[in-house]
Amino acid sequence: MEFIQEQQAGHPQRSEGMRHWTDFQLNSHLSTLANIHKIYHTLNKLNLTEDVGQDDHQTGSLRSCSSSDCFSKVMPPRKKRRPASGDDLSAKKSRHDSMYRKYDSTRIKTEEEAFSSKRCLEWFYEYAGTDDVVGPEGMEKFCEDIGVEPENVVMLVLAWKLDAQNMGYFTLQEWLKGMTSLQCDTTEKLRNTLDYLRSLLNDSTNFKLIYRYAFDFAREKDQRSLDINTAKCMLGLLLGKIWPLFPVFHQFLEQSKYKVINKDQWCNVLEFSRTINLDLSNYDEDGACFSWQHVHCRQWTRNHQQRANSVTC
Repeated sequence: MEFIQEQQAGHPQRSEGMRHWTDFQLNSHLSTLANIHKIYHTLNKLNLTEDVGQDDHQTGSLRSCSSSDCFSKVMPPRKKRRPASGDDLSAKKSRHDSMYRKYDSTRIKTEEEAFSSKRCLEWFYEYAGTDDVVGPEGMEKFCEDIGVEPENVVMLVLAWKLDAQNMGYFTLQEWLKGMTSLQCDTTEKLRNTLDYLRSLLNDSTNFKLIYRYAFDFAREKDQRSLDINTAKCMLGLLLGKIWPLFPVFHQFLEQSKYKVINKDQWCNVLEFSRTINLDLSNYDEDGACFSWQHVHCRQWTRNHQQRANSVTC
């Protein structure tokens, strides 16, 4: 210090320059330190530096680090690359389309299962053409599509369900009313309903209703009675497979002189098939029988008793 003072005393200008230089360096170091502190403070706020220990905070000292260590501490951790906006939109669209297709397929399936009057109407005109009635040609195609022969008894049950008034014809009103009650608006749905229609014949009450309906359905509308040939066909359709005595009764009708059967006679045949034993042991010759003349009924029963061995199912 004495040397410096001597130098300053001997060379006042030089001493003044040295003082300015010293002040410049000090200010420069202080400025650099302030900048470093500011940078560190900023990085610390951004969580881009290691936590500083308690002692370091108290002393205000900074940790020294190599350039590689500082770089690794300053750089944020590597994150997964987020998809570009185009990729993100594409992924979202793909998920949306997948969900929509799933929802749409469920909606379509539900709509197909639900009955549709519009679809039922369109189905009707596939067979009716430009008319408001399905005629013989359309009925033939209809039977072919559902896989049923026109003379199958299930077609009679279907006609009963539709409350059809004329054999071989379905009007638009009959079709819509009947198919709505069956909840059928497509060929496939009706195919799946055929077993149900057949099962109705197993119920005695439904069978009686269908049997009575068959008389009015098959007769000519300007006639009160049923032609004997038509009657034999309808009786064979309804009773041929369930009444063991039908073959003998059918032969009786073949030999009779009657050309028609009225409704009372028609209904009595069903009652006879349900109440009279196969050996006719409970048959009363003095009873009403079929409302035919008793002589014909007695003759039929006597012939049957004589040929009991010829009775088939």
